[in-house]
Amino acid sequence: MPRQLTVLPAPDSPDAVLGTVLPAVRAALDGTAPFAVLPSGPAAAAAREVLAPGEPLEDGADLVVVTSGSTGGGHGVLLPASALAASATATAERLGGPGAWLLALPVSAIAGLQVLVRSVLAGTVPTALAPGEELAAAVARMPAGRRYTAMVPTQLRRYLGSEPEAMRAFDAVIVGGAATDPALLARAREAGVAVVTTYGMTETAGGCVYDGVPLDGVRVRVGEDGIVVGGPVLALGYRRDPAGTAAAFADGEFHTRDAGALGPDGRLTVLGRLDDVVVTGGVNVAPQAVEGALREHPAVADAVVFGRADDEWGQRVVAAVVPAPGAAPDLAALRPWVTERLGGPSAPRELHLIGSVPTLHTGKPDRRGVAARLAVGPS
Repeated sequence: MPRQLTVLPAPDSPDAVLGTVLPAVRAALDGTAPFAVLPSGPAAAAAREVLAPGEPLEDGADLVVVTSGSTGGGHGVLLPASALAASATATAERLGGPGAWLLALPVSAIAGLQVLVRSVLAGTVPTALAPGEELAAAVARMPAGRRYTAMVPTQLRRYLGSEPEAMRAFDAVIVGGAATDPALLARAREAGVAVVTTYGMTETAGGCVYDGVPLDGVRVRVGEDGIVVGGPVLALGYRRDPAGTAAAFADGEFHTRDAGALGPDGRLTVLGRLDDVVVTGGVNVAPQAVEGALREHPAVADAVVFGRADDEWGQRVVAAVVPAPGAAPDLAALRPWVTERLGGPSAPRELHLIGSVPTLHTGKPDRRGVAARLAVGPS
């Protein structure tokens, strides 16, 4: 008899995480009760439609996670318990052994769910960061021994500025979900924070490459269509989407559509989404690199970069930046700043000033959403 999918609402408190979602994770790992967690807010309705809880679940799936849709419509990713366990086990081995985890990410996304999976397999109870709670207060509630947490780059930047001592309390702070600026990583390490960069996605049960090195059992190669991943961490495919599954998963590998390069030592460098590359004047520009350069400017607090059609250049580089307090960045200052660091083609030709960079439910910057909202002329 086909199994049915249980859909849980987004938890609104640490008690809801520990009382509702954590038991569901235990049952999913046992293979007895497949489930999914809805994201909070407006994304919930679209996610429920993708999940289709009233229809039979595909064989072998124990957890279904809805992707953010950062490159188009979101998918329901079908994950077996074996992939979740393989990822969590390899993570513990890479980080130096099991430990207690602080949950600082939404459990509607794979990064947050993996904090719970790792905790269950380690035999520990996670500590959930409450809304508005200081990081130091949450750390004080954690048990003694090895301590870990997972964050997106925006959180790393925030806590590094406001609570560096609390950040130093972790044996590892794994950072993923979006590209982390090299300058931010350098500041974190200089401050004594044990930051570890991760690369992965929902289809690989979370991060599968740590500091450029694949986890044990994970295979990575770079083909003409970008980074390709294989190994025991892979999802089964997409919910109610056999065509999408066939296009992305083939011969035991997942085709990520991310651009990347492997060094002589086998270390992976991720260059960004193939779909996000801006081709301006015949030159490929990676938005993530431009964003990183802009964030280093003293007048810029945050930035998101995308391409827009241009009659002369094919595409032009567009930057939407959050001004630093009391600053008023303009193109006259930002263009030479980026040119010096990345070359002329990467310098923005259009600038917008925004109050904040919106994010998807996974914590990734909503680059496409910003581009759609800024369809009018520049600021």
